[in-house]
Amino acid sequence: MASFSIEDFVGNGSLKELLPKLLDEGWDDVPTLKIMNSEDMDDIGMTRQQKDALEIRSYLHDRALMQYGDQLEASGKGLPKLLSLSNVDLSSKFGMKRGHVARFMNRTSACAADPLPASYTLPARRRDTLASRNNSLYRSDISGNSNKLQNMTRSSRSILGSESSPEQSIASFKIKDGYVFKGIVAAMPAEPRACGCIQPPPIVENVASYSTIEKVSIQKLTPEYKIGMERLIKTKTPPMKASELWRDKPAVLVCIRRPGCIMCRAEAYQLYSKKPIFDALGVQLFAVIHEHIESEVKDFWPRYWGGVVLFDGGQEFFKALGGGKLLKDKFISGFLLNPRAIANYKRAKAFGVEQNFKGEGEIKGGLFIVGKGKSGIAYQFIERNFGDWAPLAENPQQSQSDSIKSLKE
Repeated sequence: MASFSIEDFVGNGSLKELLPKLLDEGWDDVPTLKIMNSEDMDDIGMTRQQKDALEIRSYLHDRALMQYGDQLEASGKGLPKLLSLSNVDLSSKFGMKRGHVARFMNRTSACAADPLPASYTLPARRRDTLASRNNSLYRSDISGNSNKLQNMTRSSRSILGSESSPEQSIASFKIKDGYVFKGIVAAMPAEPRACGCIQPPPIVENVASYSTIEKVSIQKLTPEYKIGMERLIKTKTPPMKASELWRDKPAVLVCIRRPGCIMCRAEAYQLYSKKPIFDALGVQLFAVIHEHIESEVKDFWPRYWGGVVLFDGGQEFFKALGGGKLLKDKFISGFLLNPRAIANYKRAKAFGVEQNFKGEGEIKGGLFIVGKGKSGIAYQFIERNFGDWAPLAENPQQSQSDSIKSLKE
C-alpha cells in the first residue's frame, strides 16, 4: 500500500527538488499535496515535467501502485499517454504484474478512498482559498458519493456523506454552537456464526457518557507527519487529559484494535486519506492504541496513518466503547466462524496492506466523534465484528434531509 510519508510519495523523480518549497508553502502532507490543482502548481513555479509527475503519483497513490512511480515518471510520458498503453507494454516496459495492470487501467475506482470533492474549499495556505481540482482525469474519479461529515443512523447514515455543504454537515452535529450531544451509537449487523450455534458478544445500545472519556490519561506517541520530520519517535511526551484534545476543535478518534492488523491498517488509511475534508471542516483526527509496542508504532506511522497517534494505557476509550468493559472476541469464533469478519478481511486485503500478528488482538475498537469543549460525544461506532468500519453513506439524499431536519430542530 502507498505510504503517507511525503518522501515516499515524491520518490526520486522531479518532485524531490521541490520539497523545501512545498514545505514553505504549506503543501506538507500527502493528502493535501494530492489535491493541488493547476493554479496552485503555477503559483509555486512547477515545470511541465513536475506537473505530470504529481498527476502520475497521485493516480498511483490512489491505487496502491507507488512502486512504479519512478519508472513511469522516467518514461517522460504524461498520465493520459500512460493510460493509453497496452497491457503488454505496461508489463514489458515497466514490469507491472497482471493484477497491477488491471488496477492501473481501471479509472472508475481506486484502492484508497475517494479524492476530495470538487465543491470543497480548503483552509488557506499562503492564499485565502485553494481552488477545486480542474484536471478531468481526477474528476472522473470523483463519484456522486463525495464524502462529508454527516449525522448517521445504524444502517444508512455515515461519518462521510455527500451533497450538502460543509457548513450543513457540521451543523447536523451542531458541533460549533455549544450544543450538548445526546449522541448516536452504531454498529454493523451481527452475522450468524457456526449455523447460529455461537452468539456474538453483546454491544451497548447507549452512547458512552462524556465523563467516561474526558479525564482519560493519554500520551502522544507521534505528531502529525510533515515533510522532513524525523521518522523515529525519540522523546516521550508527558501524559495529558483527553479533554485537552478537543478543547478548541471537535475531534474524530479512531480506536485501533492492533496497529499490525491488516483490517485496522486499511481502516486507518482510508480515513486519513480524507484529511483535507476534515481540515476544511475544522475537525481533528487522532488514532488511539491500547498497547505501546514501539516497532509497531513505527510501522503504522506514517505509512498507514500520518496523523497523531495516542496511547491509552488504561484502555479507557476501549472500555467506553463496551459500556465500561472491554469488548472482546476470540480468533476462532470471532473471525474464522464469522462470515462478516472474513468479508472485512478480504476488503482490507484488496488495499494491498501488509500485516503482522504482534500484540494483543482480541480487544475490539471503534470510533468516537467528540464535540468542541464539553459538548459531548456526538457519535460512537462499535467494532462488533473484526474489521468493521463506520460505514460510508448508502443514501446521500437521506443524509442531506437528516442534516436539514437537524438544523430546523
